[in-house]
Amino acid sequence: MKLHFLMPHMVLLIIIIHELFCIHISAETLVSSPQFSPITPLSSSMPRQVEEENHQKDYSHKKVLLVLVIIAIALSVLILSILCLWIYHIKHPSKSKRKNVLNSDAEKGNPPAQFLSKFSSIELVGLKKGCIPIIDYKKIEKSTNNFQENNILGIGGFGCVYKAHFDENFDVAVKKLHCHTQNALREFENEVDLLSKVQHPNIISLLGCSNDGDMKFIVYELMENGSLEAQLHGPSRGSGLTWHARLKIALDTARALEYLHEHCYPSVIHRDMKSSNILLDENFNAKLSDFGLAIIDGSQKKKNIKLSGTLGYVAPEYLLDGKLSDKSDVYAYGVVLLELLLGRKPVEKLSAAQCQSLVTWAMPQLTDRSKLQNIVDPVIKNSMDLKHLYQVAAVAVLCVQPEPSYRPLITDVLHSLIPLVPVELGGTLRV
Repeated sequence: MKLHFLMPHMVLLIIIIHELFCIHISAETLVSSPQFSPITPLSSSMPRQVEEENHQKDYSHKKVLLVLVIIAIALSVLILSILCLWIYHIKHPSKSKRKNVLNSDAEKGNPPAQFLSKFSSIELVGLKKGCIPIIDYKKIEKSTNNFQENNILGIGGFGCVYKAHFDENFDVAVKKLHCHTQNALREFENEVDLLSKVQHPNIISLLGCSNDGDMKFIVYELMENGSLEAQLHGPSRGSGLTWHARLKIALDTARALEYLHEHCYPSVIHRDMKSSNILLDENFNAKLSDFGLAIIDGSQKKKNIKLSGTLGYVAPEYLLDGKLSDKSDVYAYGVVLLELLLGRKPVEKLSAAQCQSLVTWAMPQLTDRSKLQNIVDPVIKNSMDLKHLYQVAAVAVLCVQPEPSYRPLITDVLHSLIPLVPVELGGTLRV
């Protein structure tokens, strides 16, 4: 504990002791002062005078004892108060400390060490704002084999993501952005800025960036198993994801969101939480990606934020009223949880002119245990503990509540899932 934290309490204690001793000295003065001593004109009154003096001494001793008791009580109260404040200080760190954690990440702002060492063989143009490696465009072009189609990993709103081979045993992912519009440029700058400040095991690592006129490039660590969307809704139809693997993905994603909502100051709202932005490495560890639309919580009040997101994941209060909060991310997370449980897309076409959301279709059946087993993804239907299925379904139902205040905090979701995930996968369940 720092000295300045104790100083006000020490001063208070000194003042109390000083005042109590002043009171004691005043009492002694009143008792012993000649002008207050009794007048004894006759010698016969001497024994009485001695008796009174003894009485006054006893009274003085009692006053001293009383002062000492009061000092002891005051000291005990003060020590107890300091102890309580210290415990509170430990359990509830100040905002400035939380901010320092984020700022220290921002100051580091470097790719993880295991990737930095591999950049030694790559020509770097420089460091953006002193921290982000700028990779020569020609190296980017060569590593993707001139952006050949067979190297495409995915396609986004403003461009494609390519697999790039920089060196032996060093493959990365390169996002190529066509920044012809202000929105595209803003998303590029926003993603680079945010990812340079946040570092978490369940958030994608930024390795560098590059540019060639209107073309911008962001280099990330390569996630060998692609996106959760491709795993669930691609050719394999989720066959590579067991029940426990799906719960681990849900747990990893919840940890990423908790970091953004609770451990960053100011907190970060992802705003584009969906299965295609959850990437899986070779061991199916999940990492949250694509921070182009992410915003700092509270900034939406200062300027006009354009309504953005993906149909099926956007929370109703944001879609209808433009109200955005961390509970908007929780809603989208609930939709992803339903995808993991049911193996269905967030929006499915019923006809050329009609679509149905997964939430609308599933809600009546999620709360009915007799129906729930019939809508679970057939891949995992016979490999789960039914009690655990009901618990996960209950969490999903809470996350997609229409009223934001009824949705749980992502921290509560995280603590609900940890006991359902095996220890070797990051939970506390012993199988």
